[in-house]
Amino acid sequence: MGWIQLNRYKIKVYGEKGSIKNIPSDEVAFLHNLLTNDIKNLKAGQFNYNLRLTGTGEPVADFFVYREKDFFILDTNINPEILIQELNRLKLSLKVFFEELDYKHIFVFGETIKKLVEEIPEKFHFTKQNNLYFGRNPVRYGLDGIDIFGNLSQLKSSLLEEDRLTEEQAEKLRITNCIPKIGKELRKGFHPLETNILYAFSFNKGCYVGQEAIARVYFRGRTPRTLALFETEGKVKEGEKILKNNKPVGTVTSVSPDGKLCLGYILRSLFKEKEKFSTETGYVKIIRQCEHQF
Repeated sequence: MGWIQLNRYKIKVYGEKGSIKNIPSDEVAFLHNLLTNDIKNLKAGQFNYNLRLTGTGEPVADFFVYREKDFFILDTNINPEILIQELNRLKLSLKVFFEELDYKHIFVFGETIKKLVEEIPEKFHFTKQNNLYFGRNPVRYGLDGIDIFGNLSQLKSSLLEEDRLTEEQAEKLRITNCIPKIGKELRKGFHPLETNILYAFSFNKGCYVGQEAIARVYFRGRTPRTLALFETEGKVKEGEKILKNNKPVGTVTSVSPDGKLCLGYILRSLFKEKEKFSTETGYVKIIRQCEHQF
């Protein structure tokens, strides 16, 4: 049981309604053509996870997109002033508008859910109670928990400090449950499909930025590398090469704060549970491949 304080920002995205039947309004078209998942078919009360890519398919940001009846909420770790400037630049002539929301955000799991959540929604759905959003999000940390954001002052009396996870504990939870992170596993030099997070993509939607690079790899079949969880021995560091016979066969991308686990990419042809490899400062042993079914 527990809860985690998240340093996340919320951006309201809204626009003028389309005047032609079956033509999406500008904010729908804008987000649908910018992000990797299906925005058009999100219904009010649903949300999904998205990447924003470069034209060559490299991930530069990620977002949870929540759909209200008449607007969207972007959940992001990007400074809202910087993000809104960038979105205004990208919208061109579309009548889309952006507004920062002064919301705080926690993630709760285990017995803490029973204390705080009256109505537990389905996965990737959210409810709104007393001006608070409650979203059931299995992707945040790879376990079945609830995102709660809004004015959290009314919850303070129900949140026990001894149940709160530190940043270090939260990071170990992310790594243990194989959740890739922007700037770590999701970054330049690695294809996002190597993380096996198919839940971040729609392969049926039309064009979006980076779509060709994603489709080319997806329809070709399996990627040459895959993301895996490793046990570590020695002082393994992020960015180190994973070696076999002194030849690089992978890369360490995240190391848990206690130094006992890490995430990293390994050649798929060499993937085998309990297989051991050296690094520049220690050893890593494969626990499992990182892949999820939500």
